[in-house]
Amino acid sequence: MVTIIDYGVGNLFSLVSSFSYIGEDAAVSSDPGEILRADRLILPGVGAFGDAAEKLRATGIGDAVRRAAADGVPLLGICLGMQLLFDSSTEYGVHEGLGLLRGQVRPIGGVIPAGLKIPHIGWNALRFTERGRECPLFSDVGEGEHVYFVHSYYAADCGDSVAATAEYGVPLTAAVSDGRSVFGTQFHPEKSGDVGLRILRSFSGIKKGGSD
Repeated sequence: MVTIIDYGVGNLFSLVSSFSYIGEDAAVSSDPGEILRADRLILPGVGAFGDAAEKLRATGIGDAVRRAAADGVPLLGICLGMQLLFDSSTEYGVHEGLGLLRGQVRPIGGVIPAGLKIPHIGWNALRFTERGRECPLFSDVGEGEHVYFVHSYYAADCGDSVAATAEYGVPLTAAVSDGRSVFGTQFHPEKSGDVGLRILRSFSGIKKGGSD
């Protein structure tokens, strides 16, 4: 079973519906104890990094997620949830993340060419790195398939963990992995049609410690 973490900033209904569609059980929980006992974890998120990080700290969910990840429980961060996996963010100040992946979340403004709209909203093709081609999350996804993005910030200085990029004037981090059991997608699998459903199905098959 997949446990979707509820800390007040995620689009939980779409995720639950997506797992139901592919025939996988999914539960929603805000209980740190249940999170520690989970087989697999989804960390969703929309909104501001600092507010989300504070909610994770205040509820004890952040510590539970770190402990579960250290124990090899498969963890998938989505959109803001992916950004929270990193060391810090510069969104409206500097805010500490979960520190499960090295890197910093920064604005796409000043990085993408002038004239492109912010936030970046739309469908973009995935380009896999060597890590991405070996990543079990993408075992059923081909190079160049399109997924859906909505974001104004991106993960930077995280080259070792980048599994895929997407072009928005320049290549931006689209997906990350620690090479073991921590994964993240800047895009929304639950809003990415058949491609996203295949990604969620692949995640459902990843076992503790990173094997599938």
